Amino acid sequence: MNDPIEFRKAAHELIDWIADYHENIDRYPVKSQVKPDEIKSKLPESAPADPVGFDNIMKDFEEIILPGITHWQNPRFHAYFPGNSSYPSLLGEMLTSAIAAQCMIWETSPAAAELEERVLDWLKEAMGLPINWKGVIQDTASTGTLAAILTAREQVSNYSINKAGFEHSNYRIYCSTETHSSIEKAVKIAGFGSKSVIQIPVDQNLQLDTSLLKEAISADLNNGLVPVCVVATLGTTGTCSIDPLKPISSICKKHNIWLHVDAAFAGTALLLEEHRGMISGLTDADSFLFNPHKWMFTNFDCTAYYVKDSDALVKTFELLPEYLKTKTHGLVNDYRDWGVPLGRRFRALKLWFVIRSYGLEGIKAKLREHIRLAELFEDWVNNSPDFEKVIQRSLCHVCFRFNPKEVNEERELENLNKKLLEDLNASGEMYLTHTKVNGKYCLRMVIAQTNVNEDHIKADWALINQLKPQV
Repeated sequence: MNDPIEFRKAAHELIDWIADYHENIDRYPVKSQVKPDEIKSKLPESAPADPVGFDNIMKDFEEIILPGITHWQNPRFHAYFPGNSSYPSLLGEMLTSAIAAQCMIWETSPAAAELEERVLDWLKEAMGLPINWKGVIQDTASTGTLAAILTAREQVSNYSINKAGFEHSNYRIYCSTETHSSIEKAVKIAGFGSKSVIQIPVDQNLQLDTSLLKEAISADLNNGLVPVCVVATLGTTGTCSIDPLKPISSICKKHNIWLHVDAAFAGTALLLEEHRGMISGLTDADSFLFNPHKWMFTNFDCTAYYVKDSDALVKTFELLPEYLKTKTHGLVNDYRDWGVPLGRRFRALKLWFVIRSYGLEGIKAKLREHIRLAELFEDWVNNSPDFEKVIQRSLCHVCFRFNPKEVNEERELENLNKKLLEDLNASGEMYLTHTKVNGKYCLRMVIAQTNVNEDHIKADWALINQLKPQV
């Protein structure tokens, strides 16, 4: 495969395989059915000394690797949050890989920097984000959150920690008990220590309780502690709950605390005017992110990160060794100064392909259809004598559980729902994950895969009822 003729032949065969894969993806079990070490046991312990032909590599891929793949692009994948793809995104990703540019600064590929700036401006306008904010593509929400917390750290310390390190550990970062684990991870990486994370309890809807946030901040200030950052979540992982942004932003504004808004999954819904209410108060926040690689049909990885004060972001991360000095420095966006890594992929290209291929109206239509399907599934649950919804639906996310009238003991209900989840995933026909809502074990139904339709949801509901445990 190292000469153009061999490459062209292999590439044509691979494109046909990819097209067949997506067209017939429902022939594979949604969740991989292999056991631990099953794949590794079929792979040789040492690398091959001699070249292996493309046909043999593909044969081993299909026979050894593919059984160990969970098929995230299957329309009946409803676990976690989606990691979506689409044909336009695939094409853009292929070009990115073919060009293989390292887009660390403007000089290393001007089109990469300028397309990134323009595409993020498109999204900012389309989603109703503050017009004066600046955007950059991070790899994941975890990295975006880390960038926010590091910038907040430097701002509160007048940029002294970057130079001198920590002199004390009396800083505080606030989030809800439902916040994603990446928040604590970022706090640890940023050097605060996990003890600096103050988890604020949530209300009955699993949204951050703002009265308790206010109390916690006041108590810390009275004890000589320094509030650094509050993280609000729009679309928690467990239930897709939406934290009340406006009162949170008022609290942060009063005390001059950095407010970071994590909308990794739910942020895409801001393309729909009817869901813009969730960002009331965003103008008083400092940073915001969402993942087009979740619900906007764009291949992983691609996180859109916006910041009110881009100078503060750059000041936090900028280093200028001699080999990176250019005549254009300061005149253009050198995005290696906008986050953790120096090296950067050309992620804007696949996002550009998606937005142009679907158009904003095409993307909106898909989002609205996903929400409609979730409403339909919610109705089926509500009208069933054997199932119940355990919290209000949020967008395309429904939390439900098997709850037959014959069973009243909570531990038995949990065991029944664990069995149902195991049986559904073992069937290979669909894939769900679970959470706990106010102590109740329940199943999460996330209806957001790129190509999911009503027939898939009907088949899911039929299978759920078919496999419900006998009591």
